Amino acid sequence: MRDHKIFQSMEKFVQTPYVQDLIERALAYVRAGFPVHFRGPAGTGKTTLAMYLAQQIGRQVVLIHGNDDFSPTDLVGGLQGYKMSKIVDNFIHSVLKTEEQLNLRWQDACITEAVRNGYTLIYDEFTRSKPEANNVLLSILGEKVLEMPIVRKGERYLQVHPHFTAIFTSNPEEYAGVYKTQDALRDRMITIDLNHFDEETEIAITVAKSGMPVEKAERVVRIVRSFREKGKYEFTPTVRASIAIAKVIHLQENLDAGDPFFKQVFIDILTSETCGTVTIGKTNGNAKGSTARVVEQLFDRYYS
Repeated sequence: MRDHKIFQSMEKFVQTPYVQDLIERALAYVRAGFPVHFRGPAGTGKTTLAMYLAQQIGRQVVLIHGNDDFSPTDLVGGLQGYKMSKIVDNFIHSVLKTEEQLNLRWQDACITEAVRNGYTLIYDEFTRSKPEANNVLLSILGEKVLEMPIVRKGERYLQVHPHFTAIFTSNPEEYAGVYKTQDALRDRMITIDLNHFDEETEIAITVAKSGMPVEKAERVVRIVRSFREKGKYEFTPTVRASIAIAKVIHLQENLDAGDPFFKQVFIDILTSETCGTVTIGKTNGNAKGSTARVVEQLFDRYYS
């Protein structure tokens, strides 16, 4: 659930004007004392941007992932130390010995630890946690104070460390398993909405992640981008589709575009369940083509 190390150098992090603009804006907000929230569909680089931004901040990082089972205790902390054991006599089954130990002590959870020590908190997919669990963030981001539970003896209010920084990511609210963000919480952060990368960035990411040469990756990316623009999808193909196609093809030595397998890779990946079903405009009540046929047409256009 958490990671207490400063992230190692992200050597393959792609630097393009599009990405640099996002990071510079986010750093400006952080330096002004505001939490940053990267919001966008899956595959738009939210988590990677959050990690890179945390690296630029340069302090220890706590990473947590939103979870529907979270309670405030999971984020703030609670009492721990109860232990019970049972011993059954192998010869006299009616004999049962039990031993109980009760030595409760307070244990800080991830957010309290970050607030106390001035760490950078990355709360990935925070809207997958219930709003009532995330309510603990309101006073942290607003009044810069964390109210501790009553069971925490002595310290009732914890002042937020001046170096504490929060970075959030989330998917759109229409995604399954996502809760609507409280207005009060959203009002305390600056949201940067992300969409699909521009072509230059998508090519650079595909090259970095697959090892495919630029001139070959360009065609892969352009087919994926053209397919994305052809119709409406349950799940829109992202740069991940470009990376997957490029990786598979690049690992096949001496594979030519005329090989049926070459084209089939595009069809399999772009028509997989992760991309959903394409809806093309209709003429005389008949669909212009199936998803696979759309991919074939694009493939033939770019590889003919």
